[in-house]
Amino acid sequence: MLDLRWILAMLFAFYGTVLTVLGAAFTTTEDLDRAGGVNVNLWVGIAMLVGAALFGGWARLRPIRPPERGGAEQPDGP
Repeated sequence: MLDLRWILAMLFAFYGTVLTVLGAAFTTTEDLDRAGGVNVNLWVGIAMLVGAALFGGWARLRPIRPPERGGAEQPDGP
């Protein structure tokens, strides 16, 4: 079964890592002046990494299990 929580966790982790690195290493004073003194890339990257951890934890703690089949099958149709 496909669990979208893992896909979302991986996407958030990838983009969060990129934004965190960009915010931490490549931010200029001009960028900070345009954003009102807030390092937006850094903070959004950290928030995305936290979101990735939450999605991953949720998927790990409550995995999707296929429904169990009963002994007698229900007939199809009305």
